[in-house]
Amino acid sequence: MSNPTKVIVDLSKPKGKRETIVELTAEEIAEREARAAEAEAQALAEEQAEAEKQANKEAGIETLKSLGLTDEQIAALLG
Repeated sequence: MSNPTKVIVDLSKPKGKRETIVELTAEEIAEREARAAEAEAQALAEEQAEAEKQANKEAGIETLKSLGLTDEQIAALLG
């Protein structure tokens, strides 16, 4: 399997000779993998935060129902 590549564009060269395809260095590959892992961790954290927010909302609604509020009253409160 070949290494990932990047395209370098040099606008000072004439058309047709501006693009150069170069393999990424080991350092660039490692940086790319680290950024991908960071993005995945951030997406997971955001997903967990959203799930926690939804669980808190549902718990709040259940608490309001236990206090005797109707679904219409709860909907009016939550907007």
